[in-house]
Amino acid sequence: MKYHDLGKTGLKVPVLSFGASSLGGVFHTVCEEKAIQAVFTAVENGMNFIDVSPYYGHTKAETVLGKALKRLQRKDFILSTKIGRYGANGVNLWDYSAKRTQESVYESMERLHVDYIDLINVHDIEFADLSQVVNETLPTLVELKRKGLVGHVGITDLQLENLKWVMDHTEEGTVESILNFCHYCLNDNKLEDYLDYFEAKGAGIINASPFAMGLLSQRGAPEWHPAPAPLIEACAKAADYCKAQGYPIEKLAVQFSVSHPRISTTLFSSANPDNVLRNIRYIEEPIDWNLVDKVKEIIGEQQRVTWKNT
Repeated sequence: MKYHDLGKTGLKVPVLSFGASSLGGVFHTVCEEKAIQAVFTAVENGMNFIDVSPYYGHTKAETVLGKALKRLQRKDFILSTKIGRYGANGVNLWDYSAKRTQESVYESMERLHVDYIDLINVHDIEFADLSQVVNETLPTLVELKRKGLVGHVGITDLQLENLKWVMDHTEEGTVESILNFCHYCLNDNKLEDYLDYFEAKGAGIINASPFAMGLLSQRGAPEWHPAPAPLIEACAKAADYCKAQGYPIEKLAVQFSVSHPRISTTLFSSANPDNVLRNIRYIEEPIDWNLVDKVKEIIGEQQRVTWKNT
């Protein structure tokens, strides 16, 4: 496993990291013990950066992950979670206030069975008043960092413009990492346009969703996927072409997403230990760049077509 620096945090993270959203049954029902084994498999094979959120499964992902982390040495993993986006009784909730932010950090530590969090992120800032994020949410997290409860502070969003706006309006060094999803994958490389900016700000760059939330898979996009129909159809054609070449599009997708030397890490999520091992094996093999070109040709004018976060 290769490792990169996460900006100026001093953290070294693997090129492929473990996203724990699947542990919350976000995509389908999961077996808890199998999900715990997926965490162990990831850490044992060098995927020691783990990202989660109280929003995933409405605290279930953190709860299941916490059961796994209790059985690991704290020095063996780097832990990232989030504040701001929540849910209860099937209803999504958002609260970026100082009070709820502080409460959320303590609640997450309890569920995760840790006494500090390496990286705390403001989750999906497009749902917040960005001025509140700058003037209230981030200062609260910086104060928790001063107290030693969190190591580093980051922000996440689908919209790259929002990440830049917040960084433009905060003191340099406040935001130590950004997490963006679905913008460095086979159908969308928009994240590249912002690498110079984020690097100039000293921020580590976390890429997520190498499969574009299921678009880049042989199974195809789930029914709830917010992408427009022409993009879904183009990605399905690309998947079929890869299958005909005997090269699963999932393999090509994860290889592509970890290939950029300026992106610190890419998050991949699975509650299946066999799937974790499969993706680790994929990134250890050389990528077929000719096939990458062909897939991009098939996706064609649907390249960089995005959607509204939900």
